[in-house]
Amino acid sequence: MGQEEPKKIALIFGAGPGLGGAVARRFAKGGYHVGVVRRKADSLVPLVEEIEKSGGQATAFGADARQEADVIQVFDQVEKLGDVEVVVHNIGANVHIPIREMDTRKYFKIWHMACFSGFLVGREAARRMSAHSKGTVLFTGATASLRGRAGMAGFAGAKHALRALAQSMARELGPEGIHVAHVVVDGPIDMPWIRENFPDLVKSRPADGLLSPDAMAETYWMLHRQPRSAWTHEIDLRPWVEPW
Repeated sequence: MGQEEPKKIALIFGAGPGLGGAVARRFAKGGYHVGVVRRKADSLVPLVEEIEKSGGQATAFGADARQEADVIQVFDQVEKLGDVEVVVHNIGANVHIPIREMDTRKYFKIWHMACFSGFLVGREAARRMSAHSKGTVLFTGATASLRGRAGMAGFAGAKHALRALAQSMARELGPEGIHVAHVVVDGPIDMPWIRENFPDLVKSRPADGLLSPDAMAETYWMLHRQPRSAWTHEIDLRPWVEPW
């Protein structure tokens, strides 16, 4: 009997109850063994169970994506399962702090969460994928990636920097067969945090007036499946009622 082929791995950093979890479910449905990452692995138990009940495969990893050693360890561990073909960085820090109230600790915390973690994840993805000359790295951006709103100096600065990181990586790694794309999320996502913290917004919109995580996940899947003769680097997603 021949050796079993290595599993295809999709590694999702920030696999929460909204978009990250939906992306994990979509790639599991597509035949990938999904590595899901959050700071506390216990919080991933429901997602892993859901994927496995649907016939997919998933492994949870507890790691702080702001810590270099944690990120490297996750990649080392997941490579024992198979080849990492897809890496998704889905970590944000959407915090409203007026500039006069912003202290250095808060500013750096936002930057570490939304940008520095992207550098660590993106660098390790590039190092692992270069050996195979293929792979997909997807970064989740935001409206703040393109313009800074009042009170969002920390978040906008971090997301602008993450977008620049994605652009640089795409130009460097594209010729090596590695697809890097940046997804601008321009609108509220239909997830528990939005419904709990912005009930008036939710009530003011029709049933499909929030971004559906499952619909968004289809775009992430599409980006990975694109023929390399026509790759997309940047795409934006917004619900039909979202003002421009």
